[in-house]
Amino acid sequence: MNIEWSALGSVIIWGILIGAGLPALFALGVKTLAVPAGPDGERHPSLGRRVGAWTCFGVIILAIVGAVAFIASGGH
Repeated sequence: MNIEWSALGSVIIWGILIGAGLPALFALGVKTLAVPAGPDGERHPSLGRRVGAWTCFGVIILAIVGAVAFIASGGH
């Protein structure tokens, strides 16, 4: 049995990045949008918070679209 250690390491690194990184990035985006209620009882995140959250969500969408395109092109 011959184990290709570089391929195994690559799979582990990508698995950690995709398996833990994208959900953590999503959680960061949701947490960024969560703000306490103001004096009027409504919740309005600032422009900076909205831009930061949607940047997180955009990176996730790009990762998903990129993965689908990679798989559709043959995955090589």
